[in-house]
Amino acid sequence: MSTWPVVSLSQLSDGYISPVARSKAPLFCSVISIYITIPIIGLFFTGVPGSMVVTWTTFNKTESKVEYGLLGGRLFDMSAKGDAALFVDSGEEMRKMYIHRVTLTDLKPTATYVYHCGSEEGWSDMFSFTALNDSTSFSPRFAVYGDMGNENPQSLARLQKETQLGMYDVILHVGDFAYDMHEDNARVGDEFMRQIQSIAAYVPYMTCPGNHESTYNFSNYRNRFSMPGQTESLWYSWNLGSAHIISLSTEVYFYLEFGQELLFKQYEWLKKDLEEANKPENRAVRPWIITMGHRPMYCSDDDQDDCTKFDSYVRLGLNDTKPPAPGLEDLFYHYGVDVELWAHEHTYERLWPVYGDKVYNGSKEQPYVNPKAPVHIITGSAGCREKTDRFNPNPKEWSAFRSTDYGYTRMQVVNATHLYLEQVSDDQYGKVIDSIWVVKEKHGFSAWF
Repeated sequence: MSTWPVVSLSQLSDGYISPVARSKAPLFCSVISIYITIPIIGLFFTGVPGSMVVTWTTFNKTESKVEYGLLGGRLFDMSAKGDAALFVDSGEEMRKMYIHRVTLTDLKPTATYVYHCGSEEGWSDMFSFTALNDSTSFSPRFAVYGDMGNENPQSLARLQKETQLGMYDVILHVGDFAYDMHEDNARVGDEFMRQIQSIAAYVPYMTCPGNHESTYNFSNYRNRFSMPGQTESLWYSWNLGSAHIISLSTEVYFYLEFGQELLFKQYEWLKKDLEEANKPENRAVRPWIITMGHRPMYCSDDDQDDCTKFDSYVRLGLNDTKPPAPGLEDLFYHYGVDVELWAHEHTYERLWPVYGDKVYNGSKEQPYVNPKAPVHIITGSAGCREKTDRFNPNPKEWSAFRSTDYGYTRMQVVNATHLYLEQVSDDQYGKVIDSIWVVKEKHGFSAWF
């Protein structure tokens, strides 16, 4: 049984807004309220301590305003204004929507705030969030998963409940949303955002792009999510507790028609970001480097996808570009990346520490204690219309544990030396079917030797 901590359930409100006001107000209730016409309210961490971005959507141009206050204090005694950007979907109807973004600043670490958003023309229900702890000794708790769609989102109900129970500080959605956000002139995207609101309105929902976001040059993804940095959420990094977390786009290796230069631009950015994270003064306070990207470097699924051929573009790069495009395995190894989170394959797979297609365990008895290569986790079985994948019956030696159950991963960066991972099976009613402790007394390139 998991010892994952649980706290009290947040209060939800079920306000009513008239049909006339629905076109102007950000209205969200439960996922079964099919008459609702406006998509999500979501929280995204800016990467700057003491701040949070609140995002919502309306179909009319209105003011962008968030009213908020400390839990237990006077409601809405603070307010902040932002901007609304027009997003025109590229489908036949060219549907228009306004994406509102308001940044809340000077938040007190660990304090809980109650908020609503909208304008004098209509307000959302009330929601709450806890400002992230900015201490490097903080032990953040994550839910990690990819590949969750509107149809057959099997893990969603359990994730909604656990989020509202206060079990997570941050959500990491490792690509592939809705299946697909652009469909039905982006109405599928609207519905997906409503579905995850009962998660994303309460904790920061951090993302990376997957292949199912590629239509119209990833426009639904780039417009609907608000990640740190200036790259339209394609790649970015941020710090939390003793971890430096990097989100990247594996899709730059597969959709060269949208700009081959993106591949090289991301690689150079990754190199500079890793160089900065590895400066002794930075790695001393944030020793863990964790990456999240959609398509894995390794996997043992039997679906003839990129990583099943053991020649992953993400891992080894491309030779048919000018100049040849470098892969990411050597880069991540050289800069001592500790844990690599992936999805795309609709399964869960834990690998032994691996580099260059070879296993480098810490020891036979304790493979994840001072491992000699990065630890890879594939967690793409949250649930979607494409169902789960099958496994190759004869995996390579780096495959340590595999499951085709629907589910998701929990991760806690406990301190500078200990990181905990466990896999939850939704098929088995929330049972923890796999768990490991990654223990590292040293971090960085020198830790491999």
